[in-house]
Amino acid sequence: MNWVAIRMLTGDRVKFIGLVFGVAFSTLLITQQLTIFVNLLMRGGVAVQEVSTANVWVMDPATRTSDVIYPMPITALDRVRSVPGVAYASPLLRSNASIRTPEGDLEGVTVIGVDDSSLVGIPRHMTQGDPTSLMDPDAVFIDDVGSRKLFTPEQTVVGSELELNDQRAVIKGIVDSTPTFTAQVTLYTRYSNALNFVPGTRNRLSFVLVRTDDNLSAEALARRITEITGLKARTTQEFTRDGIDFIIENTGIPINFGITVVLGVVVGIAIVGLTFSLFIRDNIKQFGALKAIGVTNRKIMVMVAAQSGLVALIGYGLGLAMAAGFVGSGAASSDAFKGFYMPFQIPLITAALVLAIIAVTGFIAIRSVLKTDPASVFR
Repeated sequence: MNWVAIRMLTGDRVKFIGLVFGVAFSTLLITQQLTIFVNLLMRGGVAVQEVSTANVWVMDPATRTSDVIYPMPITALDRVRSVPGVAYASPLLRSNASIRTPEGDLEGVTVIGVDDSSLVGIPRHMTQGDPTSLMDPDAVFIDDVGSRKLFTPEQTVVGSELELNDQRAVIKGIVDSTPTFTAQVTLYTRYSNALNFVPGTRNRLSFVLVRTDDNLSAEALARRITEITGLKARTTQEFTRDGIDFIIENTGIPINFGITVVLGVVVGIAIVGLTFSLFIRDNIKQFGALKAIGVTNRKIMVMVAAQSGLVALIGYGLGLAMAAGFVGSGAASSDAFKGFYMPFQIPLITAALVLAIIAVTGFIAIRSVLKTDPASVFR
């Protein structure tokens, strides 16, 4: 009987394609929006994740994220280094500035000053240049997305000069990094250079990057640093989460993407429900004939469930493939989607929502079948 139900469904090609399209479109919309939403949130912690060598970040208690900073005096570095369990501690300056490109245009940038001797704080991978070239006078590294934003493909990036707050900055390398939530051009330089590039107040130190020794966990050391110095110490995981929470609490992104996902579910229910109801109405006599020859309501329900399951399977597969293609092609070809990927939880969430859509529309459609009088087929 399930085979008969499938043949009834596929026999009406227009409605069958409409049902599959409705599920596929809902799957595409829900999966795509959830993927973009999750990756945008994760960009709130990108700046922290880029520094793989440190597992504890120390900052002023007023600092909230890597972009919302209250500077500390440089003496905080020695205070942190004196805490038992600290294997090493290095300074990090992070500040906003403006540059003038060779064409004379102004562009906002984020300047990151790393430890002069160890260079702790620069990204792990470079697309051009050598990390030691950062030791050259006035040297800076630029992120790869920023280089494409400031320079055309015909221009030579490495060796170019920029005017950074009336100071000469020479690009010595290009680093491979994921854009942050603000998506500003990022320049990396030594801490001593950063002090000249970005004049500011008396207190300039943004963070102290700490690595624990082998005998102490990052959580334990963070608590110890806070108790001894009074500064705010967060593990890499905790500080990454702080950046994500800040975006959730202070932007309209969750609401906007949530509305889009809800619309995807509503559109799916509307399209699939309407089309399925029309399909059931057009085949009401066939279902009545089946009931007339002794097919029970329970069996009818199984047949409708088989039809719904086929539509859900094909539509979900097509929608998921299109969403994966969108995310993959976007990450490969567009800087705006660099680093985007689809976490495995998103297809599972989408599958649950698609099942909910199919269950609701199937329940609405089957009610008319269950109420059908078998004798109506002879009228």
